[in-house]
Amino acid sequence: MSDPELRERVIDGDCLAAMAALPASSVDLVFADPPYNLQLAGALHRPDNSRVDGVEEDWDKFADFAEYDGFTRAWLAAARRLLKPAGALWVIGTYHNIFRIGAAVQDLGFWILNDVVWRKSNPMPNFRGRRFTNAHETLLWCAVDREARYTFNYDAMKALNDELQMRSDWLIPICGGPERLRGPEGHKAHPTQKPEALLHRVLLASSRPDDLVLDPFCGTGTTGAVARRLGRRFVGIERDAGYAALARERIAAVIPAADEALALQSKRDAPRVPFGSLVERGLLRPGEVLVDQRRRWAARVRADGSLISAEHKGSIHFVGAQLQGAPACNGWAFWHVERNGALVPIDHYRQQLRAEIG
Repeated sequence: MSDPELRERVIDGDCLAAMAALPASSVDLVFADPPYNLQLAGALHRPDNSRVDGVEEDWDKFADFAEYDGFTRAWLAAARRLLKPAGALWVIGTYHNIFRIGAAVQDLGFWILNDVVWRKSNPMPNFRGRRFTNAHETLLWCAVDREARYTFNYDAMKALNDELQMRSDWLIPICGGPERLRGPEGHKAHPTQKPEALLHRVLLASSRPDDLVLDPFCGTGTTGAVARRLGRRFVGIERDAGYAALARERIAAVIPAADEALALQSKRDAPRVPFGSLVERGLLRPGEVLVDQRRRWAARVRADGSLISAEHKGSIHFVGAQLQGAPACNGWAFWHVERNGALVPIDHYRQQLRAEIG
């Protein structure tokens, strides 16, 4: 199966059979929203006796835990076969199923990177008043194995979070308003449609433009819609023909973002600039004094690109750590040089050289 065929595709049918037909090591990211196995005893009603539009479909029903566990291990193993060595798995669930899935994930050799809590800002209340309101779902983010070089767009996540490190608890509203697909009588088209904001964060965090994303439980195509918008290729699998048709229509209506809007800038991917290059280029002079931002410590620049203080000599990182009595130090952020009466971080000059390198 060639790449053009995999650009955007929704496959009708059973996920195990469909995954078996896809080529091994062809997928960069799997996002899975499998059946919850809710084990509902009957219909749920609000205090006014109106019926809650919940999950009552046959696809969420299993005879017992053993049957559910067998199904879980089967689709996880199929996903593992499809993932590239640097690929990753995201799977979402509730307390009904996520712990059983987590055990299967580890048994199959996946390496859990994070468990992310999706905190719902507008959860459905507990109408019977017998339990806490279920206000979150859990996502497991997993690498293929412990040593895998998986994708994590750290800088993109930080930018998305107003330049603060993104935490593992995400406050996002449940799907509603015009985003919620509905049938002709106003009922939800799908009972567990996920918000596009959730998938935007998942795909932006752990994939790159043109990566292939697989959703084996495609539903009405939330993952596919976000993948198309973000310039990722997509394959979805859905056994309900009605859901699959909605997914195709929804994905086709999405306008992909322009290539320049999808480019991710990562400090880790930027060209490496040794400190000595600043000395070679005359941006810093041998013998010039560097200080920390509060002028508590000082060291002199040597011609070979090392630093020397009263008691220590070595790299910008080593000397900075030794002076502070710290196990490590980011010398680029720690050291400053005085220019026109003001302190300038030496990282300013590193970025200047990076821009020249391109």
